[in-house]
Amino acid sequence: MMRTVDINSDIGESFGPWVIGDGVDNELMTIISSANIAAGFHAGDPNIMRRTVEAAKKNGVALGAHPGFHDLQGFGRRYLSIPTEELVNDIIYQLGALREFARLYALPLQHIKPHGALYMYLARDEAAAQHFVSILHQLDAELYLYCMANSAVWQAAQRLGHPVITEFYADREYDDHGFIVFTRSTGRLSVQAITEKVLMACLEGKVKTVTGNIIPVRFDSICIHSDTPGALEIISSVKKALVNNGITVCSPVAKK
Repeated sequence: MMRTVDINSDIGESFGPWVIGDGVDNELMTIISSANIAAGFHAGDPNIMRRTVEAAKKNGVALGAHPGFHDLQGFGRRYLSIPTEELVNDIIYQLGALREFARLYALPLQHIKPHGALYMYLARDEAAAQHFVSILHQLDAELYLYCMANSAVWQAAQRLGHPVITEFYADREYDDHGFIVFTRSTGRLSVQAITEKVLMACLEGKVKTVTGNIIPVRFDSICIHSDTPGALEIISSVKKALVNNGITVCSPVAKK
C-alpha cells in the first residue's frame, strides 16, 4: 500500500481565446499537487503560461514543463517526423520559456513531462530517448523526468542516473505489457470506475488491462488529463478516496 502519491495534470492547454477541456484549470489547481504546464508548441501561449504559473504559486502546486510536438492544430497528438537534434532543440526552447515564467515568480521547476505523441515517441524510440535524456541531464541533472516505467526514456534515465517520476494513467487504458493505449480523444468516463481503478493501483499495485488481465504496476504519480471530460469531478473523487484511505497527496519535492 502506498503512503504518499503525487497527482499531476496537464494545465494551461488553452490557446488565445480557445478553451481546451472544461476550462477548469483554476479549480484543478486547488486539488492537484503537480502541474504540467503547456509551453506553447502544442497548446498554451505566453499569457496563459504566466497566469498558470501564478495560479500554481498561489495554490502551492509544483511546476513542470510540458513540451510537445510543434502541432497546435493537432494538439500535439500527431506524430511529426523531425530529426532528433531538432526535436530536442524544440524541447529545450519550450523548457526555457516556462523556466523564465517560473523565475518571474521565484519558483523552481520540479519536472519536465513530454506531451501526447512526443511522450509516446520518446517512450518507444531508444535513440531519440537517449539523446533527449543526455541533453536534459546536461542542462539540469536534478530536474525530475515524468515517464512510464520501463519505457525507452525511463531506461535512458536509469543509465545516466537521471531522476524520474513514474506515472499511473488513471484515465487511459493499459495493454498487457504495462504501456498505456494511446488515444487522441476520450469520451466521458465513469468517475466511480476511475476512482476504483486508482485505489486498486495504490492499495494493491495492480491494474486491469484492455484484455481483462490483471498486471502489476509501480508508480510515483497519478496522471489525470485536464481535457478529459469531467476531469474536475474525477480528480476530486480520486483525491477524496485517497485521503479517506490514508494516502497523502503531495508533490515529489514536497515529499523530500
